[in-house]
Amino acid sequence: MNTIRFTVASAVLAAMSIAVPAKAATFLDGAYGSKEGCIYARTGESSGADDFLLLNDKGVTTSVSACEFKGAPNKTADGFTIKAQCDAEGEVGPEDTATLIKSAKGYTVSFPDGTKLGPMPKCR
Repeated sequence: MNTIRFTVASAVLAAMSIAVPAKAATFLDGAYGSKEGCIYARTGESSGADDFLLLNDKGVTTSVSACEFKGAPNKTADGFTIKAQCDAEGEVGPEDTATLIKSAKGYTVSFPDGTKLGPMPKCR
C-alpha cells in the first residue's frame, strides 16, 4: 500500500514539474525608466502620461509601444543583446535584436532601425 502511495505521489510531482513553465531569465538588476515608468513598476498604476518609459526583464514599454523580450539575453562588454518583438499602435512588428547599453546614466535600448530609447535611470 505504501509503495502505491509513493508511486502515485511521484507521478503527481513529476507531472507538476512538467506543467510549470520555466521562469523567465532575470538579467537586469531591477527596473529602469522615466518617472512615470518607475511609478508603474512600483505600483502597477499608470497615469497615462506621454513620457512613460519602462525597461525590465520582460521588455521595454513606452506610452505608444511595447517590446517583449524573447529568449535568453547575450552578455556584451557594456550590456546585453536580446531578441524582441514590438507592438506599436496595434501593429505587431517582426522579431528583431534589441541592444541594451549600460552607462552612468542608466540603460539605452537601441534597435536596428535606428530607434533609441533612453538613457533610463534605475528606478528607486
